[in-house]
Amino acid sequence: MKTTSRRLFLGAGAVATVAVIYALNTLGSGPSAAVGRSAAAPGVQMRAAAIAGMPEYDPKDLYAYDRPNELSPVVRDFPSLIYVPNSESDTVTVIDPKTYKVIRTVPVGEQPQHVVPGWDLKTLWVNNDKGNTLTPIDPATGQFGTPVSVHDPYNLYFTPDGKSAVVMAEQDKQIVFRDPHTMAVQQALDVPCAGVNHADFSPDGSYFIASCEFSGTLLKVDTLKHTLLGVINLKSGSMPQDVKISPDGSVWYIADMAANGMWTLNGDDFKLTGFIETGLGAHGLYVSRDSQNMYVTNRGEGTISVFDFATRVVKQKWRIPGEASPDMGGVSADGKVLWLSGRYNSEVYALSTDDGRLLARIPVGSGPHGLCVYPQPGRYSLGHTGVFR
Repeated sequence: MKTTSRRLFLGAGAVATVAVIYALNTLGSGPSAAVGRSAAAPGVQMRAAAIAGMPEYDPKDLYAYDRPNELSPVVRDFPSLIYVPNSESDTVTVIDPKTYKVIRTVPVGEQPQHVVPGWDLKTLWVNNDKGNTLTPIDPATGQFGTPVSVHDPYNLYFTPDGKSAVVMAEQDKQIVFRDPHTMAVQQALDVPCAGVNHADFSPDGSYFIASCEFSGTLLKVDTLKHTLLGVINLKSGSMPQDVKISPDGSVWYIADMAANGMWTLNGDDFKLTGFIETGLGAHGLYVSRDSQNMYVTNRGEGTISVFDFATRVVKQKWRIPGEASPDMGGVSADGKVLWLSGRYNSEVYALSTDDGRLLARIPVGSGPHGLCVYPQPGRYSLGHTGVFR
């Protein structure tokens, strides 16, 4: 859920030439630039995707390329850093994960919500929601580039073929498909709900499922046709947040901050199948490096639930000492540390994935939100704070 400050409805304007040049130079010329050529594991039968340009995938484990330290050649030499958008300070704080120290804090546009890796892994995009811009960061150098005009960029995803950026324009009630390099509009899809913000893609890439926070709604969208395939209205008062598909693609999990747990869903049939309690204010969902567990942030009670994919039960709950509000983040490249923003406490948490022990508590700006750990393993990025395949 975003903060209480309101957006300004400003005209999007034309994309500045200098920003386009910067984006093109940073991102490269096409999807093939990003995807690593790692061979499939022995015995794995890779499957072709439903859309041209999307890499083949392991149907038994969609996160098979996210193993510890298996970095793409594209990002292998990038410095390991933590990027924290401070929504109420209009800044991004950069943290050294080895020392747990703040390196610097950089002013960006108004109300930065998430730091998002681009599909080809070469650019990070700061979503300046109320400022109606995206600020590019070159993760090889740490340089912040010239902002690109994009209206209402609350969150950002990329289609699995790398051909479109997908802007979750929450206040505009639109999902806007844009060129992933220039961010020029390709097509805008009006959605019948308020607060569209988080999403994940089907195993073959043919559709994605998105949550609408303020109307308690789930959407199913055709990836190529950019059309609405279905709508589910959750129970009254629901506030769906992060969306994540299981490693084998059989179950979708949708965190619900008001219901204090996760809805389960059959994506192909687009039908709810159950509900799992996790904790007060369930918010972010992060898959472990071995694809065995998922970390669920319970923002309202300062805990993290460790969910077991095989048994579909919460097997542990970690409590952050003192007052805490764990929100968004990601898992370190080696899989040993879970990094999370403390949304209402102006801090960042580093937790051991062995036992949930608090390793560090780092002061940052006001309203830290969509924290990005970078680089991470994976061949390409689907967006958000780092959803890799």
